[in-house]
Amino acid sequence: MSAKQERRLVLVRHAKAVPKGGIEDVDRPLADRGRGDAEAMGHRLGGSRLGVDLALCSPAARTRQTWQLMRPSLSDQPPVVYENRLYNAEMDTLLAAVTATDDGVSGLLLVGHNPGIHELAAALPGDGPEELLRRIRASMPTCAVAVLEFSGDWADLAPGTGRLATLLAPGD
Repeated sequence: MSAKQERRLVLVRHAKAVPKGGIEDVDRPLADRGRGDAEAMGHRLGGSRLGVDLALCSPAARTRQTWQLMRPSLSDQPPVVYENRLYNAEMDTLLAAVTATDDGVSGLLLVGHNPGIHELAAALPGDGPEELLRRIRASMPTCAVAVLEFSGDWADLAPGTGRLATLLAPGD
């Protein structure tokens, strides 16, 4: 019997968008602060090898822009798939997208929206540094990045089965 595959899931909440009003929600772009935060978070992650093979992203303007501003600084340059079902998706929909990932992918990055992305990031870890677990359960600010690790197939990922390895937020 072979050893279980080590997996990494990187969850990203989109950066700060312009306020609602006068524009369709899906078309809301990032605010100036959001653009700056996304570039800065890309730079913070740039020195680390995330080990990401694929990125999944909501098709909303603010999620696409967050990814496009972060990606150039990353040492890993994974392809991205924009999936309509990820737009303002609930936690169960996000988890379904993750668990449907091909097992040839060892590292997956997902850019999404609150509350679903925060609920997923808070539900998945059953282990990790207590301070990080406390923080992720409390909130996931705009442009925050949670890195989770687990062993097994993507289909095996469920609440409480991951380990929260890293949690970064603007201003940390």
